[in-house]
Amino acid sequence: MNESLVPIKPDERFRFACTPEVACFNECCRDLNQFLYPYDVLRLKKGLGLSSGEFLERYTIQHIGPESGLPVVALKATDPERLTCPFVTEKGCRVYPDRPSSCRIYPLMRAISRNRETGKMTERFMLLTEPHCLGFQAPKEQTVRQWVIDQDIAVYNRINDRLMEIISLKNRLHPGALDLETRRRFYTALYDLDEFRNRLFSHPLANKFEVDPEKLRAAETDDAALLEVGIEYVKKVLLNT
Repeated sequence: MNESLVPIKPDERFRFACTPEVACFNECCRDLNQFLYPYDVLRLKKGLGLSSGEFLERYTIQHIGPESGLPVVALKATDPERLTCPFVTEKGCRVYPDRPSSCRIYPLMRAISRNRETGKMTERFMLLTEPHCLGFQAPKEQTVRQWVIDQDIAVYNRINDRLMEIISLKNRLHPGALDLETRRRFYTALYDLDEFRNRLFSHPLANKFEVDPEKLRAAETDDAALLEVGIEYVKKVLLNT
């Protein structure tokens, strides 16, 4: 049996559960190829009580996306042979409340598209079934809409969509690889938030682009607000939009 990817509607039901009672529990945390969005990094570093710099150095690797030409952050596997997630234990995920968006949404996948004329975003979902996953044999059923609510995915999707917008803008306005300094500033503004906060308030960065004063004040202590400022910085300063 091969894996399959089937379109599924928001109110369509599917059978799935992932619990310690499922025989393959934790197996999906092997053979790791786990990319992280900026909001994933924000949640994980806060949940672990680390600075963004400490988290990124300890748990991630970075490379340049071949299509986007932008920095890509991925989890660093602990086992070079099995490529095991650094946060999996015999009892399950030790960062479960702050697990990345791709872990939350599984076994669903989500795609978005934007209407060029109206700017309206449309989302589509697909159900990914894989032969090794026994969770599909569980009796529990839910709709896609229920799954999104239960797994607290909406806030991740909202912020992740902002990154996809940036990638689209970059590819349209600045195709190809960015220079090294611009890539460093992009990485700092979106992933290394504690360093970005230091630069934002210790240097006159905020004077280089227009930002809402209330949002800027919130960014002094609120990481989510800081990420929003980082996104605006990337769009207005690095991409000149």
